[in-house]
Amino acid sequence: MLRPISLSLALLLTTAPVFAQTTVTPPAVPAPTEPRETIEGTLSQDRTVVAVPAFATPAAVNVAGLNTASLGKQIADVIAADLERSGLYAPLGPGSLRAITMAEVRAPRFADWQAKNAENVVHGFVQASGTGGLVVGCYLYDTDLGSELVRQGYEIQPGDWRRAAHKCADAIYSRLSGESPFFDSRVAYIAESGPKGNRIKRLAIMDSDGGNHRFITNGQALAISPRFSPDYKKIVYVSYLNNRVRVFIYDVANGSQKLVTESGNATFAPRWSPDGRQILYSMAVGGNTDIYRISADGGTPVRLTSTPGIDVGGSFSPDGKKIVFESDRSGSQQIYTMNIDGSSQTRISFGGGRYATPEWSPRGDLIAFTKMGGGEFRIGVMTPSGGGARLLTNSWQDEAPTWSPNGRVIQFFRTSPGKEGKSSLWQVDLTGVNLRRLPTPQDGSDPSWGPIQP
Repeated sequence: MLRPISLSLALLLTTAPVFAQTTVTPPAVPAPTEPRETIEGTLSQDRTVVAVPAFATPAAVNVAGLNTASLGKQIADVIAADLERSGLYAPLGPGSLRAITMAEVRAPRFADWQAKNAENVVHGFVQASGTGGLVVGCYLYDTDLGSELVRQGYEIQPGDWRRAAHKCADAIYSRLSGESPFFDSRVAYIAESGPKGNRIKRLAIMDSDGGNHRFITNGQALAISPRFSPDYKKIVYVSYLNNRVRVFIYDVANGSQKLVTESGNATFAPRWSPDGRQILYSMAVGGNTDIYRISADGGTPVRLTSTPGIDVGGSFSPDGKKIVFESDRSGSQQIYTMNIDGSSQTRISFGGGRYATPEWSPRGDLIAFTKMGGGEFRIGVMTPSGGGARLLTNSWQDEAPTWSPNGRVIQFFRTSPGKEGKSSLWQVDLTGVNLRRLPTPQDGSDPSWGPIQP
């Protein structure tokens, strides 16, 4: 649990605890402290330089097996990595900077950071709360003006220290860029292992930077098409086992799952409605594939398409009034939109080639897609009316886009050429320049980027 607090009060905790804290346990899977990522493309050469020294601590003590002095550097590492990954900033991380004192947290030595050509500097502290938890404070300063731009404070369970770091990075990113945050979010995806012809596919979740990775299913049943619910409490996915196809909803908190629908027919691509009450999915019956809508509690599905061919559901619009989907009713895969009741089905892709896996941006202004042609799959975007189409990637096989919470970045998976066909998770921003690979312990496919965590 992460609880915002007043930093004017938090600094008093150097002498006495003033906040209640519940009993906690460390995270089950330790997160990597050093980010591992592949950077491709040429990023802007005028990125803002932000100095992020290790967070100070009034006393190096152990809390639930974590040392506050070590955490000060780890938190700064995560913040610096988040800012660098955005493509907008050139952070100076704690490994190349001197340590700061507690006194400097509120009174930075601006001349020191100006000498490093840093336009901004991040200061902060981490300390024991006195009740088994931690307090993390974070400040952003303009080094030229000598002014405070951001002040955030959180009382956390020890296992949530990475969330505090992401929240700090989000506050910094939003203040400097004017964009909505996206670092404190999670990704569900399919972890793959084994030979290409007999892949083991397991449902897995992780933080947006690859930390706190956890496998959800054991691989006995084939898992595909995961999607986080809007409130982050559940994941809908498809399970194939013994010729039965089931759509399950997995409860992240208690590890239980419930059956939404099952069939002997191929079923795929489940998607939540924005209010979390309905699920969209596609099912093949008698050689025809159509799109259905069903309550998240189960029940009788409503069939939304009925034309000959293959109709595959993409996603709901952010306001829940429309659905974007793919269909080959015109002779090749193209993108269409329709109303929530299935009416007004309209084709919007006309750029040549085939279009698939459409996903509506959380902003509502764009639709991401996979374009296929010339033996290549590429990620692109267009407006909801089909205008302004442009491609963001240029590789052999990129597919299945999913949006960051702020609608600025798109994740997808890439399959390598050759008989091995290894898959991996990548992301690219709307410039098409800031292209990066996400760290996963195994091959990965079919990512689903959830909203900002509450």
